[in-house]
Amino acid sequence: MKSRSAALVTLIAGACVLPYGLGGYTIHVVDIALIHALLAIGLGLAMGVSGQINLAQVAFFGVGAYGVAVLTTHYGYGFWAAAALAVPATVATGLLVGVPALRMQSHYLGIVTLGLALGFINWITNARITGGADGISGIPVPTLPGVDLSSEYLYYYLEVAVFALGLLFGLFVVHTSLGRRLRAMRDDSLAAGAMGAEIPYLRMTAFVLASLYGGLAGVLYGGLIRYVAPETFSIGNMFILLAMVIIGGRRSLVGCVVGAVGLTLVREWLSDFSTYAQLGYGVVVVLMVVFAPTGLAGIPARVRDLYRRRAGHHEARAELRPFTPYPPAAPATGQPVLLVAESVTKQFRGLRALDAVSLTVRAGEIRGIVGPNGSGKTTLFNVISGFYRATSGTVGFAGDDTTTARPYALSLAGMARTFQNLRLFGQLTVRENVLVALDRTRTRAIWQYAVWQPGVLARERRLRARADEVLERYGLTDFAEADPASLPYGIQRRIEIARAMAARPRLLLLDEPAAGLNGEEVRQLVRIVRSIRDTGTTVVLIEHNMGLVMSLCERITVLSGGRVIAEGTPDEVVAAPEVIEAYLGDSDLTEAGLPQPPTAEEVRRTEEAPS
Repeated sequence: MKSRSAALVTLIAGACVLPYGLGGYTIHVVDIALIHALLAIGLGLAMGVSGQINLAQVAFFGVGAYGVAVLTTHYGYGFWAAAALAVPATVATGLLVGVPALRMQSHYLGIVTLGLALGFINWITNARITGGADGISGIPVPTLPGVDLSSEYLYYYLEVAVFALGLLFGLFVVHTSLGRRLRAMRDDSLAAGAMGAEIPYLRMTAFVLASLYGGLAGVLYGGLIRYVAPETFSIGNMFILLAMVIIGGRRSLVGCVVGAVGLTLVREWLSDFSTYAQLGYGVVVVLMVVFAPTGLAGIPARVRDLYRRRAGHHEARAELRPFTPYPPAAPATGQPVLLVAESVTKQFRGLRALDAVSLTVRAGEIRGIVGPNGSGKTTLFNVISGFYRATSGTVGFAGDDTTTARPYALSLAGMARTFQNLRLFGQLTVRENVLVALDRTRTRAIWQYAVWQPGVLARERRLRARADEVLERYGLTDFAEADPASLPYGIQRRIEIARAMAARPRLLLLDEPAAGLNGEEVRQLVRIVRSIRDTGTTVVLIEHNMGLVMSLCERITVLSGGRVIAEGTPDEVVAAPEVIEAYLGDSDLTEAGLPQPPTAEEVRRTEEAPS
């Protein structure tokens, strides 16, 4: 901690005395580098932190710069009044650009944002109010009492102040609840939605943050150069900005700053060889993507890991501790219906995955859903949890019609789930995975980041304390700072259940929780699920391990070919001819020479026997 404080003090001191050792041209280059660094922070928040492809950052930059230019030269506004209007105008533009992110992702979003940037460039090149290809000159110098900002040396301090505040704010966002949800959305938007992250609003937030930094950079640029023209906001400069972020490390805001400052300086040194320099930038970007995808910011960690492997250094072996049962809740009076699906059909073009499936689950129940592979079990879960919309039929949860509800709305209403194939957030630690699910904050509360940071920090402390409790209960404390992908499969399954239960849901959907577990891990799973039910949480599980299903579930629903073929107690279901035929293809076990199916009590005794 002391070393970090000393490094910070040294950095601040160095930034303060830097202009005294630089010439007039060099300080101009440094001023430009700080503006690029602000732009890179915004692009890093959108692309690296949030996973949204944004090729319109140069347009945000232009809106801020042209906003100041037009308002000061055409309408007589002072510089600061124009800046106070230009930045909100840029944020509004960010909202507009973010709209396509609600409908499309991946390269499609990149194409759309690139098209919007091209449209902006075409407009400023041809519009009379923007001066056309000649641009706008005569932007007034910003004024501060007793400070002559026409001097680029003094203007540097204004830029440093804005840059420092911008970087601190960006780091504050990344390392608190909003940034954690943005990173979870980047890693797996479907899983993040199932954890309660409001994905549509988070996508818009990513573009708003990018546009905020673009607008600030544009305002500072207008005040520094006092002239704006279309060539400054070209697509070529957009790709240079993109190269800055990729080279520095798009998932690290400090890396983005390093990339922006470094590449700005390199461009000036190579200004006499611009043609070759452009080719060189492209080659470096390709090499970074292939050999160092985390950029310069990720190199220290890669070198450290390589050194530890070669030196044979091994950290102390972490231990998966026993699960601590929840304290049982008082038994509820009666068993009201919590989940109901009525005649749910799901059609995928020519394939009918679900065919008029009906299901009723009462509160406090452990319900099993079984069936052969391809019978529609996971599809039913996806319809119930909002990942798919039913072709026909209705779904109700806790008395509300949730047929068209989105996953995040269902999560906030008290529904949680795991996945058939693990969907942990790979770039978040185990603790952060749990924190994503614990955080019930609505996206509309992000105003606190602008005006009430102490409230954000206080909430963060409460969330972390609760996360530690969850990790302790599930025996995961030793793995809190680990990368989930580096852990054994059985521990990852435990993490996923802990994450799903972090918000204490009313309904927990478990999709093949025993898949890949050994006998002891299955027995631990039985204890965990029973303890979850004892808290009052209703559990519905899909499972191929019939011993587990028979030992846990009061009632079982059997699917085959997308239809319900049987429902009842374990004893009733295991003896149903339709179930036997679906699993074995022969309803007469005696004639087939096969033993009669065991009773549920026999299965329970076998399952609960000590290893």
